[in-house]
Amino acid sequence: MTALNLLPAARALALAGACLALGNAYALDLTVEVNNTKADKGPVLAAVYGSADGWLKFSKAVQSGMAPASGAKTVLVLRDLPAGSYALSLYQDENGNGKLDTNLVGMPEERTGFSRDAQGNMGPPRFQDAAIELQQDTTITIQLR
Repeated sequence: MTALNLLPAARALALAGACLALGNAYALDLTVEVNNTKADKGPVLAAVYGSADGWLKFSKAVQSGMAPASGAKTVLVLRDLPAGSYALSLYQDENGNGKLDTNLVGMPEERTGFSRDAQGNMGPPRFQDAAIELQQDTTITIQLR
């Protein structure tokens, strides 16, 4: 095989490598440090939303995750998110039933938290109040209340 015959193969390999590198540049990790968790009270569940239209509708979440509670601080890593604007909603599933328990008027009975520690007025915060910009691997902290 001559050097001229190897040139197309080398170009193809270089192009494939560039495509893989470019694809990985947009696969970002978001590490969430959740404060005020209790190790004996069930896992922390999180949902990541990419727009106000789907905010707090679990079926519209772009990603979700779970981590077992580990003392006063629990760390949850959400992987392979493209760059963009996101808002997170999370709660500690204290009774392990897989859903956020609410009282008769819809107020949460389990501790919840939102990105940017956003809080609503007579309800959950708006997407815009909880939104963060993800442009690189990032770590955020959220307080459960």
